[in-house]
Amino acid sequence: MTINNNILNKMELKIKALSINESFARASVSGFCLQLNPSLDELTDIKTAVSEAVTNSIVHAYPNKEGEILITVTLSKDTATIEIVDWGIGIKNLEEAKKPFFTTKPGDERSGMGFTVMESFMDNVEVSNTNEGGVKVTLTKIIRDQTNAKKQAENF
Repeated sequence: MTINNNILNKMELKIKALSINESFARASVSGFCLQLNPSLDELTDIKTAVSEAVTNSIVHAYPNKEGEILITVTLSKDTATIEIVDWGIGIKNLEEAKKPFFTTKPGDERSGMGFTVMESFMDNVEVSNTNEGGVKVTLTKIIRDQTNAKKQAENF
């Protein structure tokens, strides 16, 4: 096993793809990210992007069956990296799905702004279909105020 010395902490959370779990995922991820001492704006950005990514998995990944979502958060000295993975039906056309206002469910009052919202709140967003058929969204947020995180890194 290789240990990455840049990693301060890491967590995994597996939830059922149910609407009721979206707020739990958002709160869990943001609570874990508090270790980096983010500003209120940075924390709100993380919560908003996680909410969008998890909601996308809940709404789109498992249209005819129950499923799960795996959320992994890795904290380094100044960065929170959040992976949200489902094993659902995947996205047929990733480039089209990332376009503002594109939705596969227009009758369900979906705005098609999920990826646009994620990209506006995070420093980097990567979306890919997994080998297992689902989708992986990787959200990266650089935490600008590192007062507390630097102290933690020195003691790590």
